[in-house]
Amino acid sequence: MSKDDEYDYLFKVVLIGDSGVGKSNLLSRFTRNEFNLDSKSTIGVEFATRTIQVDGKTIKAQIWDTAGQERYRAITSAYYRGAVGALLVYDITKMSSYENVNRWLKELRDHADSNIQIMLVGNKSDLKHARAVATEESKTFAADNGLTFIETSALDSSNVEPAFQKILTEIYRVVSNNALKAGESAGGPSLSGGKAIVIDASQPAPVE
Repeated sequence: MSKDDEYDYLFKVVLIGDSGVGKSNLLSRFTRNEFNLDSKSTIGVEFATRTIQVDGKTIKAQIWDTAGQERYRAITSAYYRGAVGALLVYDITKMSSYENVNRWLKELRDHADSNIQIMLVGNKSDLKHARAVATEESKTFAADNGLTFIETSALDSSNVEPAFQKILTEIYRVVSNNALKAGESAGGPSLSGGKAIVIDASQPAPVE
């Protein structure tokens, strides 16, 4: 088994939001520490992986990226299947991308598992002089809709690491709590007793 295959959990996380908000660069910044100024619209779907540690457990994040343009909506259901986390991204300099957050959120609620952890991400925070969306407004929207919120810059890497670390930690907490409860109700071994569960990307996330 290669080192890349050694993990306790595999979590599928999807990036959603309008085209051009910086989803692909958030993905490349987190997984490869790269940024491409000439990033073109993603055609279809791609994903990248990165492994992190949470509470001494090895978490392999499989992060999926797709273009936000309407013509790719045919991949929707397969894209969301098995996802346990989502980063809903908008561009802080483009009000229309923020206004479309509601539509993306509805799509997420319609297609994804009800236990999915969602983070609202205001990207391009380095362009403060061109800000069109107030931070407080986004914070309020996130709180009202049960989302976590953060502003990032894929360009200067500000808050990119904390954003992914936070959502992966939240997913781990939910999944490990569910496993503990399931173990206790079944009289089986609990997670703390060394039971590791892997969420395969092709399988739906467990429902409590």
